[in-house]
Amino acid sequence: MSTSTSPRRHRVVIIGSGFGGLFAAKALRRADVDVTVIDRTTHHLFQPLLYQVATGILSEGEIAPSTRMILKKHPNTVVQLGEVTKIDVGDRTVRSTDRGRTTLTPYDSLIVSAGAQQSYFGNDHFAEHAPGMKTIDDALELRGRILGAFESAESTTDPAARERLLNFVVVGAGPTGVEMAGQIAELAHRTLVGAYRNIDTRDSRIILLDAAPAILTPFGSHLGEKATHTLTKLGVDIQLDAAVTRVDRHGLTVRATDGTERRINAVCKVWSAGVAASPLARQLAQQTGAPLDKSGRIAVKDDFSLPDHHNVFVIGDMAAQGKLPGVAQVAIQGGRYAARQIRAELTAATHNRPALARKPFVYKDKGSMATISRFHAVAKIGRLNLTGIVAWFLWLAVHVAYIVGFRSRIVTLLSWSWTFLGSWRGQLTITHQQVAARNAIGQLHRLQMTGQPRYQPVTRVS
Repeated sequence: MSTSTSPRRHRVVIIGSGFGGLFAAKALRRADVDVTVIDRTTHHLFQPLLYQVATGILSEGEIAPSTRMILKKHPNTVVQLGEVTKIDVGDRTVRSTDRGRTTLTPYDSLIVSAGAQQSYFGNDHFAEHAPGMKTIDDALELRGRILGAFESAESTTDPAARERLLNFVVVGAGPTGVEMAGQIAELAHRTLVGAYRNIDTRDSRIILLDAAPAILTPFGSHLGEKATHTLTKLGVDIQLDAAVTRVDRHGLTVRATDGTERRINAVCKVWSAGVAASPLARQLAQQTGAPLDKSGRIAVKDDFSLPDHHNVFVIGDMAAQGKLPGVAQVAIQGGRYAARQIRAELTAATHNRPALARKPFVYKDKGSMATISRFHAVAKIGRLNLTGIVAWFLWLAVHVAYIVGFRSRIVTLLSWSWTFLGSWRGQLTITHQQVAARNAIGQLHRLQMTGQPRYQPVTRVS
């Protein structure tokens, strides 16, 4: 009796379940491959709407559906929880850890879409008092800090303390910072008016800081000026040419272009001034010789692959290729592109024919947009500049289209209807844990890292 075994299927490992990783996995649904998606969270995050979680418009579930549920009907796909700590392009393995358990996952093709993290330009200690906005935890912490500031202002009798509590500073005047400042202004000047007895929330001061001479610089001067006008009408104090040099519990210090420094007293600070690629980019650069740019992104070829590693694709915010912007559409299109290359080359191999040379990735720019307040947004689509309510409705349509899941779209539309047509926000619940947990967990993680066993069991996924 003789037995035969079917050949092992091609193994594709995808690091990250953001836009790039998720759309790559979905594009491989019917391919003759085994896909493993590795991420340190169990959800796919619609990051452009994090500021709406932070300001009480949406719940976290509306913008962060379960990755397992999204890929539930993909029989060739496995979702693996873990933080990737090492990529070995020589051995073709990915090492990840989760709650003390280490897993080694081999691959034939690798798609790295681990995204970016907040950058404090070498001042990471600023994060303790000025959280960024890259994760659900960040958004919930900021919600706790913003609403907690109003609660503390209501109960204090110290005028100086009340002033610090009612000052809100957003650092960084890109799309995220502009959207955040606009929503804090609407929260203070519209939603919460009359909800407190000892303070008038309209006395709040919302300050938008940036070291650049203008806001929304990628959108051009015309849209930047329109956004400036709208924010000013909302009561946002825009301060430009102001670089932050110090951040502490009670405020921050900014330096003007002439070198003079001044103090801004504010308990609640939000950092949206910069991003840095995942540290995995540096690992890959050390192994492949590919250079890194100033944001830590790794230089990739025109097919998103790495030098001498045709089977490793780096997409999204980790990849430096030409002048591609750091937006969701680049990651989405990059994920689909990488999946197409894998499928095409496997099809050629199955039919015993040489694979065609890869066509360079071509980005189809679908425009950039930012919402400032209800009924006000700016949008740049090619040479077309849109402002006001037309841009706002376009912003609504685009964001609804890219929210994953029919139910999430419906719930989000209902939440927006309540918020924008009335003054109600349904997600204003806060807890002390939301504010304190990140720093506490960070300290615990550091203790575990310094006191962890020298050797850990390793599970190899075949």
